[in-house]
Formats: sequence, C-alpha cells, structure tokens
Amino acid sequence: MFKSIVLPVALMGVVTAAHADEGQWQPHQLPQLKSELKRIGITIPAEKLADLSKHPMSAMVSLGGCSASFVSPDGLVVTNHHCAYGAVQRNATPEHNYIVNGFLAKTRAEELPGGPNTLVYVTEKVENVTDRVLKGLAPNLSGKERHEQVESRIKALIAECESDKSYRCSVPAFHRGGEYYRIRQLLIRDVRLVYAPADAVGNFGGDIDNYEFPRQAGDFSFLRAYVGKDGRPADPSPDNVPYRSKDFLVVSAEGLKNGDPILLAGYPGRTSRYKLPSEIRFARDVDYPAKVASITADLSVIAASTLGNPNYDVRYASVAKSLNNVLKKTQGLLDGFARKDIAAIKDVQDAEFRNWYKQHGKGGSLLGDLDTAIGADMRATQQESAWLEATHSDLLKSARTLYRLALERQKPDAQREAGYQERDLSFIKARLTRLEQSFVASVDQARYAAALNRYAKIDPKLRPQGLDALLPAPNNLPALYKSTELGDTNKRLAWIGKDPAAFRASNDPFIQLAVRLQDSGMALEDRRKEVDGNLERVVPQYMEAVIAWKKSQGKPVYPDANSTLRVTYGTVAPYTPRDGIVKGPFSTVQGILEKATNKEPFNAPANLLQAIRDKRYGVFKDPVLGTVPVDFLSSADTTGGNSGSAVMNKRGELVGLNFDSTYESITKDWYFDPVITRAIHVDIRYMLWVMKEVDHADNLLKEMTIKYPKQ
Repeated sequence: MFKSIVLPVALMGVVTAAHADEGQWQPHQLPQLKSELKRIGITIPAEKLADLSKHPMSAMVSLGGCSASFVSPDGLVVTNHHCAYGAVQRNATPEHNYIVNGFLAKTRAEELPGGPNTLVYVTEKVENVTDRVLKGLAPNLSGKERHEQVESRIKALIAECESDKSYRCSVPAFHRGGEYYRIRQLLIRDVRLVYAPADAVGNFGGDIDNYEFPRQAGDFSFLRAYVGKDGRPADPSPDNVPYRSKDFLVVSAEGLKNGDPILLAGYPGRTSRYKLPSEIRFARDVDYPAKVASITADLSVIAASTLGNPNYDVRYASVAKSLNNVLKKTQGLLDGFARKDIAAIKDVQDAEFRNWYKQHGKGGSLLGDLDTAIGADMRATQQESAWLEATHSDLLKSARTLYRLALERQKPDAQREAGYQERDLSFIKARLTRLEQSFVASVDQARYAAALNRYAKIDPKLRPQGLDALLPAPNNLPALYKSTELGDTNKRLAWIGKDPAAFRASNDPFIQLAVRLQDSGMALEDRRKEVDGNLERVVPQYMEAVIAWKKSQGKPVYPDANSTLRVTYGTVAPYTPRDGIVKGPFSTVQGILEKATNKEPFNAPANLLQAIRDKRYGVFKDPVLGTVPVDFLSSADTTGGNSGSAVMNKRGELVGLNFDSTYESITKDWYFDPVITRAIHVDIRYMLWVMKEVDHADNLLKEMTIKYPKQ
C-alpha cells in the first residue's frame, strides 16, 4: 500500500504518543495512551477507561446533542442548563416562567415531563463493522449507487441491532469513511426535569459572555431517567419508576488547583481537523460569511416579531438561544481564521504530505480525484444553502416531512430513506409536536418572507435549477398562513399515515407547496448522494495515506468528532490571548458582584448576591482563592456536543461540567493550537454552593454521593 509504511484500515486505531492534550479519543484507544495519562497524573487504569461496562465510562450518557452523566443510582442525570433549556421552556408559561425563575422538584412527584425531544442514550456496545459496510463494493459504481449500497448495508446492520426495541443503534463513519462502528445505545424515553437554576444563574452573562473568559455562568441542571416497572425503557407514564443506573459518578467538592489533571468524557459533535486547505478557504470565504448574514437577519426578524409579547418570547426563547450560539461560534471561526491563517498552515502541511506521498504512496490519480470530489462538494453545498433559504418555514418543513413520509411508506421498510423508516416515526412525531412550544404563525410568516427576500438576492447560478418558479411570492404568504391548518398540532399529526394521493388532493396551501417542491428537493438530494458517494470512495484512501504520514512523524492519530463517545484529557490551565494578558484558570463569585447590574444579562438573583456579600461560602471556599470558584479553564480538547460532559479528577470523580470554549479557541474545530486552546467548565463547588445556599436543593444534595473537603 505504501512503500515504507504498511497501515491497513483495520489498524487505524493504533496511536502513537499524543502531546499538548490534543485528541478526542475513542475509548478503545486509551490503552495506547498509558504514558500520556500517567504523565499528567491520571490514576485510573487506561484499560478501565476503555471498558464501557466499567466505571466511570458506564456513567456517561448522551442527550442527543449534549452530553451528561448519572450522579445517583436512581437515574439522576446532571448536564448543562442550556442542554435542558428545551425541557424548561416546554413547561414554562408567562405565569410560571421557569426560564426566569428556575425550577426545583422537592419530590419525585413534582418532577416535570421533559417532552418527547428529551431523551437519554446509554452507550452499551461499540463494534467495528468496517468490513460489513465496505467489503466487496463494486469499483465501477456511480457515486449515487455506491452511496446507496453503503446506506443499505448500514440500515441492515441497524435493523439487526435493533431487534430489541429498547435500543437505538447507529453506524457512524470514522476517519471520513475509512472505518465504521456499530453503536448500541439503550434509549430512555421518559425523562423528567428535576432542577434548573434561574436563567440569571445558568446563563449569567448571556450572549455577551458567551465564549468569553472570565465567565461566571452556573450552567448546570438535573434530569431524571424513568423506565417501566420491568426496568425496560417505556413511553412516559405515571407508573414508571426511576432507572437504576449501573454506575454513577461520585461528586468531589475537594476542588482543583492550577496544573491538576482532568479527564473529560462526552459526545463531541463535529470537528474538521483533516480537511484540506481548499475546504478551509471555502468555509472561511463563502460558507461561514453567508451563514453569519442569514442567522443575523433571522434573529432580527424574530426579535421584531416577538417584541412586547411575553408568550411569543417564551415560545422562541430556545430558538433564539440556539441561533445566537451558532452565530457567535461561526463569527468566532471567522475571527479566528483572520487572527491565524489556518489555511496557510494547512498549505504547508498539505505540501509536506503530497511530497511524502510521492515517495511512499502508490501513485495513481488519488490526489486529483480528491480535488475533483471536493470541488463538487463545495458547489453542491452552495445550492443546498440556497434551498434552505427558499424553504425557511417551520410549517413548510413540517409539510415536506409529512409528504416525504407518505412517499417513503409506499416502500418496504428496509428500502426507505434513512430517517423515514418505522424506527424513525416517534422522532418525526416528536419534531412535529415540538412546534406546540416553539411556533407562532405570525413569527414564522415574517421569518419566511425575509428568507425568500434573501433567496432572491442569491446569484441565480447558485440556486437549484427550476426552483424559483415553484416558490410563493413574499407578498402572497399572508394568504397561505391564513388558509393552512398545519399550525394546529392535532391536524398536523393527523397527516401521518395518509397516502400520497391524499396530499396531492389537499387544498392546504403548505401541503400543496410541499408537493410542488418534492421533485426539486429530490433532485438536490440525488446530487448530494452522487457527491457523497464519490467523496466516500476517494477520501478514505486519502485519510489512510494521511494517517500513515502522521504516524511516520509520531503525531497523534484520532478520528474527527462525530457525536460518538470520546475521552479527552488535560490540565487546569490559564492562557494568554494577547500580549500582556493572562486569563484564568478560575473565575469566582466576586466576579458576579463586579458584573451584576440588575439588568439582563447580568441580573444575578438577589439571594445569590446576598450570600456572596455575607461570605456564606462554607465548605465550598477554595483555600487558595479565598472564595467560591465559579468556572475554570482546562487544556482539554472539546467541541460542540461536549456541552454537559463530565469533567473528572484523576480518580474519576466529578469535579465540573464542560459548557463552552474560549473565543480564541473556536477554530480548534479545524486546527488545534495548544497555546490558546482552552475549554470552559463550571466548577462543581459553585454548583453545589448554589444548590445549598441559593435554591436549597437539599433533597438532591442528599441523593448524590458527595466527597467534601477535610476540615
């Protein structure tokens, strides 16, 4: 394969010594990192960390977008405040505004339903199925044919795994399609809100402090997983009982100090560490600026459309919060690209790799094929971005989902598109039901009209062919929204199960629009399959060569994040963002007093401020800082999806929750810079202090196993 280094795909998991705390490692890779873990002071055996059935990994869970962990044997889950925000919003009303005031269930009976979108995934098994996905694929397939064959094999692997309906299985790609692992997760569907502090605690500093340090956000909350009396996952019911988690994390209030080692486990979303310079430039110069402009405009419309209406504010609180977070991260990426020319750094690396490949590779057209496939991907992405503007309506998305479901249900289940099989029906219903809490017709109409106007300004060459003639004019939208019945949840859900003929005969304007757009949408989807199939053919060959090249240099080899369970490590550490400025590693409650203005987003609760003034610190006072720490920095390698990840000390005890990165670190999704890369965590001592002194959550403090510092 290579003249000097033979590295079959099956050995991609073998790693050399990592440095600078870089790497989001698959658990099975950790035994190869023994020396690194020992170097920083981790005392848990690496073999134990690699075993998903053993503590502490058996206590880690996913929330399907965020990370979390069990902290009691009765299914008590701790995660970030912003990760439970949807459950808080779902139960909030102008009269009982749990967003503003917080929520605490003193008894199990008082716990509130998290809603159909609040789920807990417990990873139980991970197995390499690369051969079953890739072996024997014909070399002369078109991109679309290849993609569909791979998808068919993946669906078969999932169906085999989900013979027990208590489980949700997936087969994600690693190393950009070089490896595939089948992951089996217990899916708990009855998840309840237990405790969330007031927004002025959990989101102190708001968007102003987002991605900044020093930070004083108490970004934590608690959920509880429930199952049927037989111990198996069940639909929400008052008869259900708390899930008896096999393991849970002991909470340590003993604290950390600068330089202490930490472990972090969770489900990071997406990184792009192995992308080419051309892909970075496309993101920097085309994709991200367009995304920033679109989100900024959309947020302005939401703000104007909800102004002065508290009920509308509540309904769109979670939507706006999510959009603001994406906006700041995307803008941070652009600022990071401007601060450090990552594309130029990658140019040097790419040139070095290509020179190495000339000497050690097997030749052929690999690199030329790679550049061609990536160019096609960029062009397709621009058309897809235009499509998103043209269809930017929650009602239209619902109508399109319903019509596509009707079409797919005409096929045998195994032949349906992923996302529209019987296994997906509960998730589709949950998304359609979710609009009850996050939809107002007048706001959706205003957002769609503005998006159509943005679409009209896109270069016609970048729009999907034939789409313009199918779209409504912005000034015709009031009639569509007035005539549709899809705004009613029961009527929206009633479309599930109807055949395509019923949709084509419907007089509902959004159903009609969905039918009209179907062929155009499918053409775009088919093009994406062709592009993806060609990428899936050539990129794994490229990655195999890159991994061999990096291994020859003694550099770390780990796959990009893909929402699967990963472990990273590091130390508590400050950083220098600019000359003469050192930040961290800790912020304290004194910073809350300094920032408090009694106005959002610095409107800390009065009882919290008084507790700080009275210095009621108790056992949570740090002996070095002389006060209660709030947030701290570490050098751990994290990204989106790591929100809520357990931050553990050297013994595997919970000492914090990951919730953010510093602004200067945002570009770590593309390039890890050990000098400035820092993750932000809420200190467990602040969490416990708020629970005790501010919200009096004594029932939860009693339920958890907490190690307090020696007096």
